[in-house]
Amino acid sequence: MGVALGAAGSFLVSSLNDRARWRREQSVRWDGRRLDAYGEYIHAVKELAGRYQRIAAGRGLVNGPAPLELTADVLFELGAAEARRSALGETCELLGDTDTNTASKTLNHCLWRLEHLARGVPTEVEQSWEQAYSEFREAQRQYLAYARSSLGVTGPVHRVVVWPSAWRPVSRSPRAE
Repeated sequence: MGVALGAAGSFLVSSLNDRARWRREQSVRWDGRRLDAYGEYIHAVKELAGRYQRIAAGRGLVNGPAPLELTADVLFELGAAEARRSALGETCELLGDTDTNTASKTLNHCLWRLEHLARGVPTEVEQSWEQAYSEFREAQRQYLAYARSSLGVTGPVHRVVVWPSAWRPVSRSPRAE
């Protein structure tokens, strides 16, 4: 009886350990994939936002990096970049939690608003580039905070760091990044 009880106890402990190890391995596996998906998605969003900012600079909506003219080639590249961002967003939806996925939807809306302003697409409510870009940056911060939380990374994304006055270009307003 004692041998049978010992064997059953040993089997139970061994099974529980195997199950716990399998869960840890799966968690590490999915966390790695989730990290890759979140990172690739946010890079694709940032790339598109940068292009829209250059187009907006070309239209005189903002002082910024090298202005970009809206040509057929640029439109083709934007379409390809948007298709990539969309596909990466779907991967995030498969792997992400509800808060991160919701934040990605808000970020998409803000990104599309930048696109509309940059391309001169009329909307019901007028908005300045500065306001739309500020909303985009806030949505980006929210997405990163939720993605970090989803991955178990604690603490804020970063602390506010103000540029020293002497380093700021004369034509730009003060900003914190």
